[in-house]
Amino acid sequence: MAQDVKTHDVKSQLAALLQQALASVAPTATETPIHLERPRDPTHGDFATNLAMQLAKALKKNPREIANQLLAELPPSKLVTKAEVAGAGFINFTLDAGTKTDVVKAVLAEGADFGRSRLGGAQKVQVEFVSANPTGPLHVGHGRGAAYGASLSSLLAFAGWDVTREYYVNDAGRQMDILGLSTWLRYLDQHGVSVPFPPNGYQGGYVRDMAEQLKHAHGDKYVRTAEAVLAGTPGLPEAGRADDEAKQQRELHLDALIANAKASLGPDWDYVHQHALNEQLADCRDDLEQFGVHFDVWFSEKALYDTGLVARCVALLEEKGHIYVQNGAKWFKSTAFGDEKDRVVQRENGLFTYFASDIAYHLNKFERGFDKVINIWGADHHGYIPRVTGAIKALELDSDKLQVALVQFAVLYRNGQKASMSTRSGEFVTLRELRGEVGNDACRFFYALRKSDQHLDFDLDLAKSQTNENPVYYIQYAHARVCSVINQWNGNLADLAGADLALLANPRELAIANQLAQFREVIESAARDLAPHMIAFYLKDLAGEFHGWYNAERMLVDDAALRDARVALAAAVRQTIRNGMAILGVGCPESM
Repeated sequence: MAQDVKTHDVKSQLAALLQQALASVAPTATETPIHLERPRDPTHGDFATNLAMQLAKALKKNPREIANQLLAELPPSKLVTKAEVAGAGFINFTLDAGTKTDVVKAVLAEGADFGRSRLGGAQKVQVEFVSANPTGPLHVGHGRGAAYGASLSSLLAFAGWDVTREYYVNDAGRQMDILGLSTWLRYLDQHGVSVPFPPNGYQGGYVRDMAEQLKHAHGDKYVRTAEAVLAGTPGLPEAGRADDEAKQQRELHLDALIANAKASLGPDWDYVHQHALNEQLADCRDDLEQFGVHFDVWFSEKALYDTGLVARCVALLEEKGHIYVQNGAKWFKSTAFGDEKDRVVQRENGLFTYFASDIAYHLNKFERGFDKVINIWGADHHGYIPRVTGAIKALELDSDKLQVALVQFAVLYRNGQKASMSTRSGEFVTLRELRGEVGNDACRFFYALRKSDQHLDFDLDLAKSQTNENPVYYIQYAHARVCSVINQWNGNLADLAGADLALLANPRELAIANQLAQFREVIESAARDLAPHMIAFYLKDLAGEFHGWYNAERMLVDDAALRDARVALAAAVRQTIRNGMAILGVGCPESM
C-alpha cells in the first residue's frame, strides 16, 4: 500500500523546513509544536503557520519580527513558490504548481487506498451502536444511529484503527418479557380466548404476525384459559388516566400478567419468549444488512447472567466499598462519581437491574482488551453517561478509554411540513419504510449530513429529487460525469500515470488538486473528532469544484497531452469520491 507519497508529505516537509528555521532563530524553543493549517481564503496561500505568535512570549519580541527572522532562516525548497508574513505574524506559504498536481499521480497509484492513514496505529477499538431492544421494527431514529455508527466504524478503519462493530442485544429483562407476553395474548385471542390487552403491551401488527406463526406451527399447544391468565391480577385504572398512580397500576397489572404467563406455560414460556426474540432479531438483522450496516459481534445481555458476570460485577463493587443496602436493595454510590443520585443495582427481590448488566457489559468490554470503547447512544441517554463512567472508575478501570457519542433524533419533512412520525396504527415510521421511499443511498448520506449530536431535519422531497440541491445526487452526478468522460476518452487508464500534469495550470485545475490533497487530512480530522459528517461536507465541496471545472472547460480537447492530463485529474476526482462515499456507505453509479 503506497502511503508516503511526496504530495501527502508536503505538510511534514514544510514543518521540517520550519523546524530548521526555528533551530536557528530560537535554539532554546525547538520543542515548540509547529501547526500548519490551510487558510480558508485561498489568497492567503496554501498553508499558514502561527509559529511566530507562539514564540512571542518566550522570545519577548514582536511576532512579525520573529516571522521575518524565521523566513530569513528558512532553507530554500522547490515546494514553495512564495512565503510571506501576514497579519499579526502569520507565515503564509504558496506551493509550487507541480507540487499541487503531484497528488493526481498519488490518487491513481493508490486507488481505493488513497486517503488511508496510520493515525490509529492499529489500536483495537470497539464501536457499539444501534443496540435497540429487539421488541419491534427499527424506526427512523434507529436509522440515524445505524448510519452514524457504520460510517464512523468505516472511517476509523480507514484511518488505521482495528475496528470491531458490535450490537448489544437486550435479550434479558422485562422488555423482552413484555414482548413474549404480548405475542402470547394475541395468540390466545386468535384461539378465541378473550383477555383485555394491556395498554402498555406491544401493540404493533408485527406482534399479531408472530402470534399467527405460533398458531400455524403449534396449533393450540400454548392455549390457556382466561382465568389462568388473569388470576390474581390487580385491576386496571380507567382509560385515559395518566397520573403516576395510574401508570403504576398498569405496570403492576402487566407484571402480574407476565408472572401468570410464566406459571401457566411452565417450560413452554421459554419457547414463546425465544420465538418473539428470534423473529424480531432476524427482522432487525435483515433490515440493517439491507441498509449496508454490518456487525462483527452480536453480544447477548443474557450471556452476562449465564456466565455470572453480573453477580461478579456487583460483588466486585461491594468489595471495593461502592455498594450499600437500603430497604433490602443494593445501591451503587454513583453520586460519589458525579451522578445526580445513587442507583439500584439489585432489587430487594434479588433481581439485578438493567444498570447492573450494563456495568457488567462494560467490564466485559475492558476485559476483552480494547484500547478504546465507543458507545453510540441516543441523545436521551445523556444522563446515563456519568453513572456508567462512575461504575468504570469504581471498578478501577481507565474511564478515559470510554467515549460516548450521542445521536439526536431525525425529524422527517414533506412538502415543507413536518411529516407524521407514526402510522395510523400508532407505530413509528420504520427504517424500512424510509428506505423504501428515498432509497438507501439518500438515507445513508442524509443521516451523515449533520454532526451526530445536532438536530437533523430530513427533507424527504429533497432526498428524492434529481437536482443539484440534493447533495447525494450532486456528488453521484460528478462521479457519473467522470465515468462518461473516461468512456468517451476510451484510453488505457494505466497510461494516465505518465500524463504531463504540468499542463494542469488553470486556477480551477489547481483548486481541484488542492482539494484532493486535503482528503487524508480530512480523514484524520474526522476520525479524531468521531465526525463522519466532515467527509460528506468534503465530498460536496469536491463535487462543486469538479462541476465548476467541467462546465467551464472541455475535457477531451484535441491536444492529446492536455487531454490526458485533464482525464487524469478527472479520474483522480472519481477515485476520491468513491473512497469517501464508501466510508459513508453510499453507492457511486456510473451513469445517471
